[in-house]
Amino acid sequence: MIALTLGEIAGIVDGELATGADPALVVDGPAFLDSRKPVPGGLFAAFDGANADGHDFAAAAVAAGAAAMLGSRDVGVPAVIVPDVEAALGQLAHELLRRLPDVTVIALTGSSGKTSTKDLLGQLLSAHAPTVFTEGSFNNEIGLPLTVLRADADTRFLLLEMGARGVGHIKQLCELAPPKVGLVLNIGTAHVGEFGSKEMTAQAKGELIEALPGDGFAVLNADDDYVARMASRTQAPVVWFGEQPSARVRAEDVEIDENGCAGFTLTADGVEAPVRLRFVGEHHVSNALAAAAVCVGVGMPVPAIAAAIDAAEPLSGGRMTVTHRADGVVVIDDAYNANPESMRAGLKALVTLARSRPEGRSWAVLGHMAELGESSAEAHDALGRLAVRLRVDRLLAVGPDARMIHAGALHEGSGGQESATVADADEAIAVLRGELRPGDVVLVKASNSVGLRRVARALLEDAR
Repeated sequence: MIALTLGEIAGIVDGELATGADPALVVDGPAFLDSRKPVPGGLFAAFDGANADGHDFAAAAVAAGAAAMLGSRDVGVPAVIVPDVEAALGQLAHELLRRLPDVTVIALTGSSGKTSTKDLLGQLLSAHAPTVFTEGSFNNEIGLPLTVLRADADTRFLLLEMGARGVGHIKQLCELAPPKVGLVLNIGTAHVGEFGSKEMTAQAKGELIEALPGDGFAVLNADDDYVARMASRTQAPVVWFGEQPSARVRAEDVEIDENGCAGFTLTADGVEAPVRLRFVGEHHVSNALAAAAVCVGVGMPVPAIAAAIDAAEPLSGGRMTVTHRADGVVVIDDAYNANPESMRAGLKALVTLARSRPEGRSWAVLGHMAELGESSAEAHDALGRLAVRLRVDRLLAVGPDARMIHAGALHEGSGGQESATVADADEAIAVLRGELRPGDVVLVKASNSVGLRRVARALLEDAR
């Protein structure tokens, strides 16, 4: 973050200085939320949440090196006091960007693959110029300002992941941090229970494209009809990616290796370069093309893009994170989130990995997919049927809300030995500990609220 005095911050956010606070005190570190991870010279944002009140930890944060607090009440530390901390963070982020005219804001959204693509694209852009990008899935009204406030005078690219729970949310984020480049990956059934339909999801995600200026550009998926139709919603030129021959950025000669990672020939503007991904799953080909298309648009040479893709690694845990245990068991932790599209991709990656290890078996440990609304039962049933068609060896449906996965498997022809239900994560762990053998490959996947990351952690701890 660029250095600001406490008095300047108070003026930007229409706040008041806490009693005794020095208006000349300099804040030169970014804003942060976790008092256990204080940032030297940073601004501790104190939220009064459902489970904890950040104001109770402000003194500890300042004692550990933070310069001051941004909060809603005076607690005896240097602070700017505002009625709404979230709104103040947004105001501060917006003003910071206004003071950094050389920063190009790049935003991306989509129904699935946002965080993995963001992690990949962030590494590609960093190979080209100083880049700040979203950590984890900090993609909402709080996380996005925190990312913006990490930018400084040296930053050239600011990459922001944008999530949405409904129409208007991305528009609000774009007003806070106006993008010059906008990428939409896909439109799927994730959160359709909140949006109501894929059409409404497209309406919401397309707000990013509507926000682009004429001197920016949109990056759109030529293979997704809902995304392709967004071209009519922007005045900016479009860089297309996908398998369509008309796409400017394409993948040719795609092959999947024994580790489940894709290799292909990256083609853009008549230039070709070989690529080998370190991300597991064929679905990452589309994500890589999306990232490459952004880089083509900002002027990176194709060979440099390919080299950066080769070097990039998964950064965010719980997203197709593959670990080889010493006893030969392979654990795929993809339990951070789940929707029908990502579930299908995960199962296909599981089967690919297992087939390269003929001595072992494929295990799908699956939980509930949240926020699917009226389509939930059908989607879970279809997932169980797909597991059978893909010849997954063992299926464990975890929790009462996942029973339709097991039902779908039975309807598709699975016997009782291949598919089973367990009550919770503890029972799943017990089954796995009792039955896993060297060579087995285990996929653990569900919506984050199910808590199946505990299963993945237990399997990894067993190998220590």
